[in-house]
Amino acid sequence: MKLKMAALAIMAGTLLNSSSNSNYILYVGTYGEGIHGYRYDAATGKLDPLHLVGKVVNPSFLAADRSFKYLYAASEVEGKEPGAVAGFAINRSTGMLTALNSRSSDGMAPCHLAVDHTGKMLIAANYTSGSVPVYPIEHNGDIGPLSGLMKAEGSGPNKKRQEGPHMHETVFSADNKFAYVPDLGLDVIHIYKVDSAHATLTPNDPAVAKTDPGSGPRHIAFSHDGKFAYVVHELIPQVAVFSVDKATGALTHLQTIPTVPDGFKGVSNPAEILIDHGGNFVYASNRFYGSIAVFAVDHATGKLTRVQVIETGGEMPRGVELDPSGKLLFVGDQKLNKFVLFNVDQASGKLTLTDKVFEVPSPVSFLFVPAA
Repeated sequence: MKLKMAALAIMAGTLLNSSSNSNYILYVGTYGEGIHGYRYDAATGKLDPLHLVGKVVNPSFLAADRSFKYLYAASEVEGKEPGAVAGFAINRSTGMLTALNSRSSDGMAPCHLAVDHTGKMLIAANYTSGSVPVYPIEHNGDIGPLSGLMKAEGSGPNKKRQEGPHMHETVFSADNKFAYVPDLGLDVIHIYKVDSAHATLTPNDPAVAKTDPGSGPRHIAFSHDGKFAYVVHELIPQVAVFSVDKATGALTHLQTIPTVPDGFKGVSNPAEILIDHGGNFVYASNRFYGSIAVFAVDHATGKLTRVQVIETGGEMPRGVELDPSGKLLFVGDQKLNKFVLFNVDQASGKLTLTDKVFEVPSPVSFLFVPAA
């Protein structure tokens, strides 16, 4: 059962250890001077701080290769300066990170990145400039010179937020044939063909999947069997459900469901979406409304039913991640400089807020790596 759970979680994009070892290093991406680390016991839920383990400016999002040798961070420099992507070697005994090298992201505000399943290729999402830089990963983990830069043009109906393309996430399909990139500015998910051997992307046919006008697609998560995709929108608080054609990479819209209660009149800008390890529930974070929406999955149709919306005690729950056991949900509050833990009822998917609070500067993302 443990092996099966771990395999499912890896397919969903959550990096887990399939051994019986419950010891992990938790890395927290932040807006600040670097990456923070914790020793984590998945059996007890105990966290011991390692504090700053790797220095890089605004490492908002983190990714690791599947062997857990290397960690990569999007250095989300804001303003008119180009951002960067940075590589580190992971010491799984101490949790410390040793800097390898960094490369310009050839664009503004890189907010996400992903390593392909072979560990040979790195792609990132430049939010402000709306582009996707592509890099080879060298045998020693270094990030190689830029091998491609995918660009987009156009705008959306929201004149303040959609004046141009805004790439927001990069996700590889389970078979590593396609890369999916939600574009908040153009209301589409870009679909690219992947050539990991040459570290290149090319536009797929179809090249995009459309979302509702003005919705602002932000992040995407795939069901463990790869048949369905779930896209959280930032500008309209909702999740869109798509069926996936594994042969062509195409997405077909099936359903749109709000992340807020019926009759909600406030402000909510969703941020993160993920699927639990069993593939039974979907979780989405609502910023400003300060809550987590929980949905039950119909495995036959892929459609969702909202079962809970629970407040986090803060305004900006951005990063959301399940621990390797699937029993705890980690929720970072970017504004309050802390993250909190929720107990997960694995039968119903529902959440209960615990009294565990951990201070860290502007937490954005979480990455669990098996400890040596």
